[in-house]
Amino acid sequence: MQNKKYEIILTPKEKGKLLQTIKTSKSPQRMVLRSKIILKLAGGDSKVEIARELGTTRQTVLKWKDRYVKERLEGIKEGKRSGRKPYISEQVAQKIILGGVNSLERMSCRKMASEVGVSKDTVQRIWRKNEIKPHLSRTFKLSNDPHFEDKFWDVIGVYLNPPEQAIVLCCDEKTQIQALERTQPGLPLGIGHIRTQTHDYYRHGTITLFAAMNYLTGKIISRMENGHTHKDWLRFLKQIERNTPKDVDIHIILDNYSTHKHKEVVNWLNKHKCFHMHYTPTSSSWMNLVERFFCEITEEVIRRGSFSSIKELTDSIFRYLAKRNEAPKRYTWRADGQKILEKIARARQVLAEINRQ
Repeated sequence: MQNKKYEIILTPKEKGKLLQTIKTSKSPQRMVLRSKIILKLAGGDSKVEIARELGTTRQTVLKWKDRYVKERLEGIKEGKRSGRKPYISEQVAQKIILGGVNSLERMSCRKMASEVGVSKDTVQRIWRKNEIKPHLSRTFKLSNDPHFEDKFWDVIGVYLNPPEQAIVLCCDEKTQIQALERTQPGLPLGIGHIRTQTHDYYRHGTITLFAAMNYLTGKIISRMENGHTHKDWLRFLKQIERNTPKDVDIHIILDNYSTHKHKEVVNWLNKHKCFHMHYTPTSSSWMNLVERFFCEITEEVIRRGSFSSIKELTDSIFRYLAKRNEAPKRYTWRADGQKILEKIARARQVLAEINRQ
């Protein structure tokens, strides 16, 4: 005769909960098995019969029976398994976290594991849990421009609310583009292997690409020069004037490079009132969207090519520009200016704390 102390009698609510777990397709199979065990025990089936029918063991049936008797539905919920206790102390875990964050040298899982005396998998698990990635790094620089916010909002204002009856151009020069000729032909891309090129090369000189990208259409006005002096920049401004309508204002977004503010350039701009210059804050080239174009042309043309002369490099760039202008790609500013300023303020605060240490 069954001991009443260990007899399972379900309330209607409990029975409904167990049946719902069994019928719900998203229920974990562990919970489904436990619910079936309890329902069959409540129905009077023996432990041996239940184990045979559900494909489990008598010990498993007994385990969940005992837990249900003691804690009812709470006793069979997920998370109640005791499992293996953590085998590293909180102090060791903290050392692993701080080691990944504060190390001045490149830190790997194996190196940290060797220093702390745990497995590399343990280090990897703790770093993953805390989203620590010591193997990655990015460059940054905060602007020290005393007029940062004024210039910041001026440039963003042009992006978000372009002046009517005007052209907005993002301008800059990509300097020191090298005509590099690989010492041997590269192996082409194929099934099972990647494209290759030799590590050594011959140098055939450098050129500078001046580019003015129309913010609203994405079209590029370009010019090649051997250098990037104020005279080269002034020739490019004159080219922009020739290639744009005479009856519209031209708003140019550019950086604070000294050639852009040379006395001769300023005198020319004073005589051509249709030009309006919007300077990005110092060390803030990321605000000029033409930089995204420079990144693309570097990856798609310059870095992949092998050029036996400056002319070959120049012809390759001009072909790319002509094809791009047939189907221009526009970049649009979408970032929230206020959130950017808040992020910069947090970065300044962290730097200030580091400097105080």
